[in-house]
Amino acid sequence: QVQLEESGGGLVQTGGSLRLSCSVTGRTSSMDYMYWYRQPPGKGREYVAEIRRSDGHAYYSDSVLGRFTISEDIPANTVYQQMNNLIPDDSGVYYCHAAGIRAHYWGQGTQVTVSS
Repeated sequence: QVQLEESGGGLVQTGGSLRLSCSVTGRTSSMDYMYWYRQPPGKGREYVAEIRRSDGHAYYSDSVLGRFTISEDIPANTVYQQMNNLIPDDSGVYYCHAAGIRAHYWGQGTQVTVSS
């Protein structure tokens, strides 16, 4: 089992920054990839970014490339997402997701609201 807890969301103005954290506990060694997803108001959940735990290689959706950075502090079992130059379309509930060969897990989410 793996447990994920997100934090760091909040209200920010357009152009501002936030850093989200995802605390990971449990059998973390069984997870190969860590992801951030988001769910805008009234829409489905969408992919934002991922990091491959073996080498730290990161991938991003086109909508956040160049503005968001995903990283992981392995000893601290924490995944981060630094979000810069935020725009109202970035608003939503942000979820941390962990995936391994046999299982995957989701956190409860943290709300991000970007005002115009």
